[in-house]
Amino acid sequence: MSDKMEVNLSGVKQSKGVWLVKVPKYLSQQWDKATERGEVGKITIGKKQDKTEVCFSLNAELSALGAVGEKDGTLQVPRDHPFTMHTVGGQTMAVFITVSVVDEISLEGMVVHRAECRPVVNDSYMKLKKLQIEESTKPQRFSQQLERAITTVFKPVANHDFNVEYEKKKKSEGKMVRAERQVVLDMLFSAFEKHQYYNIKDLVDITRQPVTYLKEIMREIGTYNSKGAHKSTWELKPEYRHYQSAEEEEEMQTA
Repeated sequence: MSDKMEVNLSGVKQSKGVWLVKVPKYLSQQWDKATERGEVGKITIGKKQDKTEVCFSLNAELSALGAVGEKDGTLQVPRDHPFTMHTVGGQTMAVFITVSVVDEISLEGMVVHRAECRPVVNDSYMKLKKLQIEESTKPQRFSQQLERAITTVFKPVANHDFNVEYEKKKKSEGKMVRAERQVVLDMLFSAFEKHQYYNIKDLVDITRQPVTYLKEIMREIGTYNSKGAHKSTWELKPEYRHYQSAEEEEEMQTA
């Protein structure tokens, strides 16, 4: 159904009158059990002492309350439901229906009578009310003691496998032991033979040394670039380089 639908008000001119009737919840549930185009009951209209009496009689096939538990499979809902009539009270009320074929809302008719459909109080009705009260007082949640551990469903664990593996990896990487100074220097010089610039993270990955210890060595043999094209990287000091920078090569060629 679309957000905007056409409203057909042709029923206003026809002055079609409808009844607005309030029915018990259990009665509407019994109606849902009826087959398509099935008959749910009959309405009789008569007069008694110059007073109109209306009564709805539920079909015998729909009177069995089979939707409840097994013990109540034979319980019968009340069949006879007299109407208690009310005046419209000066209100203007209408009934609309949705016609999906033409995608519109159609006026079914104007409300001319209001009524309440009430059951006859008998043994069947009292049993039904007792059952409804018992169902309403049942707790929605309850605790149950288990005789043995349940292994067929998910069980909570203190720590998941991926968390354990992550913590293990974090511990192993966190315990970086300082190597001999010369060993670290050899690894750094070997790395700078391949590239001129490195950030501190890459140097930590290459040497597997603590950051503070590595920075201490790099301050002696290297220069930190805080700006320019190679910002936030380290390079060797001129006296430790085995190569010449572009500026130095240009000066040598000029000379």
